[in-house]
Amino acid sequence: MTSSSMMSSGREQLTCCSMKNSDKQGNKTMSTQEQQANIGKVLSFLREWDRGDMRVRGRMLSTFVTQNTGKTFYELELEFAQVASLFLARLTTWMKLTYMLGTFLGLQLKALGIFLSASCHDQYLINFLEDGGVLTLLNILSHSQSKDDDKAGAIKLLLTVSKAGRKYKEIICESHGVKVIGECLATSNRDETKEAASVLLESLSHGNPRYQDQVYKYLITCMTCSSPKSLQLILHTLCIVQRKMKTAHYSIVEPLLNTLRSPHLEVQDEAIKLILDLKHYDVKAVLLTGLVALLRPIKEKVHQHQISKEFKMTEMTGSFPVFVQQAAAAKTIRLLAEEDQELSRELLSLGVIQHLLHTMGNREHPDAQIQASLTLEYFVVSFPAVEDQVQRVMGSALFAEFKNKADTVYMNMNETEEEMLLTNQINMSQGNDFTVLFDS
Repeated sequence: MTSSSMMSSGREQLTCCSMKNSDKQGNKTMSTQEQQANIGKVLSFLREWDRGDMRVRGRMLSTFVTQNTGKTFYELELEFAQVASLFLARLTTWMKLTYMLGTFLGLQLKALGIFLSASCHDQYLINFLEDGGVLTLLNILSHSQSKDDDKAGAIKLLLTVSKAGRKYKEIICESHGVKVIGECLATSNRDETKEAASVLLESLSHGNPRYQDQVYKYLITCMTCSSPKSLQLILHTLCIVQRKMKTAHYSIVEPLLNTLRSPHLEVQDEAIKLILDLKHYDVKAVLLTGLVALLRPIKEKVHQHQISKEFKMTEMTGSFPVFVQQAAAAKTIRLLAEEDQELSRELLSLGVIQHLLHTMGNREHPDAQIQASLTLEYFVVSFPAVEDQVQRVMGSALFAEFKNKADTVYMNMNETEEEMLLTNQINMSQGNDFTVLFDS
């Protein structure tokens, strides 16, 4: 369609819509003369836009944002003679054609935000979707050259769309939005952008039964990302989504346990919260088995250059992240056991005592020793049969120190005692001791 034909069509629509809607504005109703003047003003604005270059459009858009931020649907319609949608269509198309240049993208997103957040009506939202606006916003997130500020602006608009209701959430998901937003969360450089992406994924999971499982499973795949901030947000969002699910997917266990290797406490805290929630789901047995196994890491070859001198292995073979994971597992087991005695019994049946004693002997990572000691202390206090067996392994002197101050006993252990703990063969999961334990 040529510029002249577009303007002719626009003029007819302006006149028709203005007459049709003139009595819908209450005390804001214009006289016929005022309506005609306003129509002329809007036609002039649209003509300047159609003929203007990028510099002219940028100036016009800046003025529009300044003058119209916070206006309602009806106020915008009054300003644009009942056809603000004509300008919205032009704006959406211009962004679609130029977003890769990035020149006025921030301004375009702000202007679109005025339309999409206009209260009392969703007509602009419908127009925006029909013109392919959602796909353009997702393309902005995928474009490698997009600035983080622009990505944040695009996410903000997508969140506005998502909050409008289920059918709008489905449109975003149908456009492969979950994958695009998840990648943005995992790879963005700015924390603000990551946080906005996590909020958007949470929104897409709420009241969206058709795609809730897709959001959930994609968050699980994102747990392998390397950014600590991203991983913290992924775990936090996954915890919220998991609480909405009737079941837990078994694929969550391995990557979740691997996040305990992070030296960042904020990541560990979110991971532990999720593990504590998962005790209510059918993955509980696999999770408990995995946690106990982490207390006794499988020996693996570690190249000399991979670890600093202070973390060099002597008696045990491993790496610093594995020891961090070992300490976190011991802490998590304590929190689980303290919350639920039935879980304590399940952990005992998995041989947790032998593994905790082994961890206490890991002189290469004091925090692992501390966490294991504190966890073992809980079991010793709670179950007399455990106390008897642990005392036999430790000997009277070491056990007395352990009972007196569990979190510092590692500081006074000699190499012989550490070796004794590392190689202990205590078995609380079978035989008479197991029976006594359950009767206590």
